[in-house]
Amino acid sequence: MTIGEQIQNIRISKGLTQEHLAELLDVSRQSVSKWEPQIHTAN
Repeated sequence: MTIGEQIQNIRISKGLTQEHLAELLDVSRQSVSKWEPQIHTAN
């Protein structure tokens, strides 16, 4: 499991949105999004 996956799993288990976690850490929501794994699907 990558660090990004761990961040995402803990964030979700605590019921936090990316935006709320970003506020707690004093970073942008985009930063949190970059840390977490991205799943892209073809349209």
